[in-house]
Amino acid sequence: MKREIHSWHSPALNKTMEIAVYGHYGFALLLFPTAAADFLEYERFHLIDSISRQIEEGKVKVFSVNSINAESWLNQYMQPRHKAIRHQQFNEYIFTEAIPFIKSMTSQDTPVITSGASFGALHAANLFFRRPDLINGVIAMSGDYDLSSYTKGYHDQDVYFNSPVQYLPNLHDDYFLPLIKQSGHIHIVTGSGDWEHPDASRRLSAILSARGIPHELDVWGYDIPHDWPTWRKMLPHYLDTRF
Repeated sequence: MKREIHSWHSPALNKTMEIAVYGHYGFALLLFPTAAADFLEYERFHLIDSISRQIEEGKVKVFSVNSINAESWLNQYMQPRHKAIRHQQFNEYIFTEAIPFIKSMTSQDTPVITSGASFGALHAANLFFRRPDLINGVIAMSGDYDLSSYTKGYHDQDVYFNSPVQYLPNLHDDYFLPLIKQSGHIHIVTGSGDWEHPDASRRLSAILSARGIPHELDVWGYDIPHDWPTWRKMLPHYLDTRF
């Protein structure tokens, strides 16, 4: 499998940010790490191995970005407002740096699908819903789509606008809402086993249904926990059956 590591100093984040790239061809799959992990997490926990066939066949080219969660909501020593600012800076990095980089490594017409597990699912879904003009769909695994779950009671405008279950009910934009509805690739997937929170996925699905947004809610069984074996099953299943 072709594997490359790229990095540059991010103007949005004022730090060096790495991206691991796997494969040659196919649509672009942009992966967001869980919790406070890094850009190689999906490789270390063998999720990349689990989709190696799809990568080698040229179905998908994978881009795994670094996380700044340890510099925002998972940093207990930061002031909440500073955490919110850092989160917004990460969004800017994705929109103005990572996406253009992906296009330079593929083509301007190559679809970009975001994905991630746990906290990575929140980033993946939120970034798609906020910029469906740049991102074409999402595979969100085992997520909680309300950023308030991580903010320990703090709330401001940035928390609101990074919580899909908060802003989607009020989204009436004549440009972005139709793009979201046209995606064809909104997949909300969760288990029902240990440490999973399927009601969070059901809550997001109910909001999408109320807004008339086509999507797929897929709730797996009680034998499916919030853990790596689950995500190593989910992602290759979706690459094989939905793309």
